[in-house]
Amino acid sequence: MDLDELYRLLRGSHVQAVSIVNTLRDPLVVLDDDFRVLTANPAFYKTFSTSRDETIGTALADLGNGQWNIPELRLLLDQVIPRSTSVIDYEVRAEFPHIGPRTMLVSAQRLSHPDSGQRILLFTIVDATERRQADDDKDILIGELGHRIKNLLAVTRAIARRTGVEGRSAEEYRDDFLGRFDALARSLAVSTQEAEADLGQLVRAVMEPWLEETSAITLDGQGAIALLPRQAMSLGMILHELATNALKHGALSVPGGLLDISWNLAEDRDGQRQVHLCWRESNGPEASPPEAVGFGTCLIRFATEVDLKGQAELSYRQDGFVADLTFPQ
Repeated sequence: MDLDELYRLLRGSHVQAVSIVNTLRDPLVVLDDDFRVLTANPAFYKTFSTSRDETIGTALADLGNGQWNIPELRLLLDQVIPRSTSVIDYEVRAEFPHIGPRTMLVSAQRLSHPDSGQRILLFTIVDATERRQADDDKDILIGELGHRIKNLLAVTRAIARRTGVEGRSAEEYRDDFLGRFDALARSLAVSTQEAEADLGQLVRAVMEPWLEETSAITLDGQGAIALLPRQAMSLGMILHELATNALKHGALSVPGGLLDISWNLAEDRDGQRQVHLCWRESNGPEASPPEAVGFGTCLIRFATEVDLKGQAELSYRQDGFVADLTFPQ
């Protein structure tokens, strides 16, 4: 083999190697023993919005705004690389010029020329910002799920303990408990469909068992009103207690009784958005305050004042029971 043939072979291998590197989708730089850039691929220039003149011959720690000048990374390259051939997915979070805050995964691979012993370092970079954000979002969702499960168990336990047993049969207790539990389940179904539940959708879901049986119920909502999941759960329980009372003692317990449920959103004098829900019964028995405050009344007041941070006004009128609920959105 003459020198011209050997040169053509070496030149062809170099061109082939460069072509392969240039097709890589992830940024790659080649560093010398002093961690200065020998070359970089097009993906590096494109990702970091930089040029060949700003990159070649520059120390890794001086690239960009010095975002690679990280003591831990320097220690890795100085001490780990000499003892190990590679490092995989070292995480770097920094503010990068032109592209902003990003999370990069760095891998370093040491190579040595078999004849000259010259050492180079292949430095590959993967943009993992979206992947890390997805992982963070998943952790938040898992935490939120755990919080909701704890709340659900606490509410279920409270329903079981506070549902009256005195003077009642097991079947009566079962029906009462399951009614409240089903209302809780319907409220949760609405609140978990999206990040925010719609008040009108919640009212229809909770009242569905009675809407199918009677035409005496009128729903009148003004526009879409978003509720947080915890608000939807509490309000669903309130609506169930009101419906149960109307069936047992109120307008829905007699023929001709009527129930109107209306809601709207308005601003108070301080400019804060307030949700107003009115439960109005008519053409039923005369409403009178209960002799003893039961679980239902306690739940309505507690859920409105504590969970919803609002107010509940319960009026026992001659023409029927009225509940006015007001709470901040």
